[in-house]
Amino acid sequence: MTTLIKNGTVVNATGATPADVLVDGETIVALLAPGSTALGQIDADTVIDAAGKYVIPGGVDAHTHMELPFGGTNASDTFETGTRAAAWGGTTSIIDFAVQRYGERVEEGLAAWHAKADGNCAIDYGFHQIIGGVDEFSLKAMETLVDEGITSYKLFMAYPGVFYSDDAQILKAMQRAADLGLLTMMHAENGPAIDVLAEQLVSQGKTDPYFHGIARAWQMEEEATHRAIMLANLTGAPLYVVHVSAKQAVEQLAWARDKGQNVFGETCPQYLYLSLEEQLGARSDDYGAFEGAKWVCSTPLRSRAEGHQDSMWQALRTNDLQMVSTDHCPFCMKDQKELGRGDFRAIPNGIGSVEHRMDLMYQGVVTGEISLARWVELTSTTPARMFGLYGKKGVIAPGADADIVVYDPNGHTSIGYGEGKTHHMNMDHSAWEGFEIDGHVDTVISRGRVLVDGGAYLGSPGHGRYLKRGLSQYLI
Repeated sequence: MTTLIKNGTVVNATGATPADVLVDGETIVALLAPGSTALGQIDADTVIDAAGKYVIPGGVDAHTHMELPFGGTNASDTFETGTRAAAWGGTTSIIDFAVQRYGERVEEGLAAWHAKADGNCAIDYGFHQIIGGVDEFSLKAMETLVDEGITSYKLFMAYPGVFYSDDAQILKAMQRAADLGLLTMMHAENGPAIDVLAEQLVSQGKTDPYFHGIARAWQMEEEATHRAIMLANLTGAPLYVVHVSAKQAVEQLAWARDKGQNVFGETCPQYLYLSLEEQLGARSDDYGAFEGAKWVCSTPLRSRAEGHQDSMWQALRTNDLQMVSTDHCPFCMKDQKELGRGDFRAIPNGIGSVEHRMDLMYQGVVTGEISLARWVELTSTTPARMFGLYGKKGVIAPGADADIVVYDPNGHTSIGYGEGKTHHMNMDHSAWEGFEIDGHVDTVISRGRVLVDGGAYLGSPGHGRYLKRGLSQYLI
């Protein structure tokens, strides 16, 4: 089957140009000047008129947590519901996290995640590997990850007793990663110190969701980010810091990068648009002050008065932060977030955003925060390069997978939960209720198959394939 997308403006990370895109089967085979007869008369099986619209590579969300066990419950999106929601929002590839915890084997955790995802995904998917128990067995297992197409792994400086690694464990893992060419991903917060602050707040009766962010102060993120940078510098391991939210942590990353160190960082939409002040002010008849639990995530939301959100946008412009992922880890209010009533420490940490990342970042184009090409670079091209997918993903070019989004800059999207608003994630609320986007995802194509078109979902579980990733294509 062939598809011709005509009359649109193709946007890659290198810029925008009017072009027609020819797809044969699952692959892009040609970019043509509008109306070109270089290939003769093209009689495509399907013709999509993209006049007045952008034709962009499908989004690559490199940080999701489908079905993650956390805080006595599980993330509410399965691989089926979460990848369907991603497709609705123009994301055509995700990289999720297979989990190994204390007392478990890496191989068992990876096998469990393959079982969760296999045959259930609407879009293509890959895995990072969480190593939550650094010991002789997990260090040995790291040697097999590249063969499995997993070229990045994640450590936690937070969550003692669950995922936490101390400095000695981090050092050993980074030494092994440097030898193997693996990219170290780091949750950079000082977990033991955070636990002390959280205990002190609760003992003072300060139990509302707002105090989650107070306990996880920006100093805890800056200190851990610097410590991770120093350990990476010592071992020669490339470092990628996830969900950066504090401007002081960005300063640490910029300092290391200016010295030529292979250090990178991502941020997430919540750290660009949401704030600690808005979380404090959140009230509802159903939940009262506990309404703020909808925005409990880690790292936490930061103060707008202190300028963290503006600093995140600036860092995206200056490339001190290289990409935007979601850290999609959704929980319903009922029976999940409610576990933390009376003690913010028991609120499952996470926000659902996999459906809205492309739209939210496009609004940054509308408001002048980033350029059109930078939008594509942050949401598709750099994630593909960083995590060994570029060439097949992240670009509109001959030979690439036909992962394509037709985006209407003259359309409109009302984000939220309920009738007439966009929300296909398996959640009973939306952290993005009331957000309005001056643009709209019209058509979504994954490897040549139309998944979303004209407000209808045409995808199905099992279309998505496992992505065996290569080594990072973004290192110095």
